Amino acid sequence: MTYKMNVAGLTRDLPLCPLNDSLMIAAFVIFGDVELTCACAKALLEKTPEFDYMVAPEAKSIPLIHEMARQSGRNDYFLVRKAPKLYMNGVFEVEDRSITTQGVQKLYMDGADAKKMNGKRILILDDVISTGGSLAAVENLVNQAGGIVVGRMAILAEGDAADRDDIIFLEKLPLFDKNGTPLN
Repeated sequence: MTYKMNVAGLTRDLPLCPLNDSLMIAAFVIFGDVELTCACAKALLEKTPEFDYMVAPEAKSIPLIHEMARQSGRNDYFLVRKAPKLYMNGVFEVEDRSITTQGVQKLYMDGADAKKMNGKRILILDDVISTGGSLAAVENLVNQAGGIVVGRMAILAEGDAADRDDIIFLEKLPLFDKNGTPLN
């Protein structure tokens, strides 16, 4: 089963994946889809508030943040990592619960990135916002770093996230029942 979706002027068929016995989600993955990544980055940049830096959680939003930085002429952006790396110093850490990851995961910010964010206007990006757990975790790290969150953006807002007034997104993505029927 798939769900046909139009986003940033492009149409894609998204595979439906069971989340549990009664609920399915549509898999939206921009990895390997350069046309979609570029179109979504352009469309989001048209909606961005003024910002100094962008930050995104790894991994599915990496192509998006990279392309948004490229199109906007920015040289720096930051990633929140799923594991600390040897080159990271003064690491900030927070717990996250994501709808697409089983259990609790931790997210990490490099202390050097945190220093650059201190007192700066920060735009948080993600590919899809569902429950808002990852968004809240990234925002927590930005706040710990002394950054000022000026916007929360995603390509898609899934389910109830589409009703939030604190995020900017391109399209709504419904949740689906076990038969593939959209719920909202």
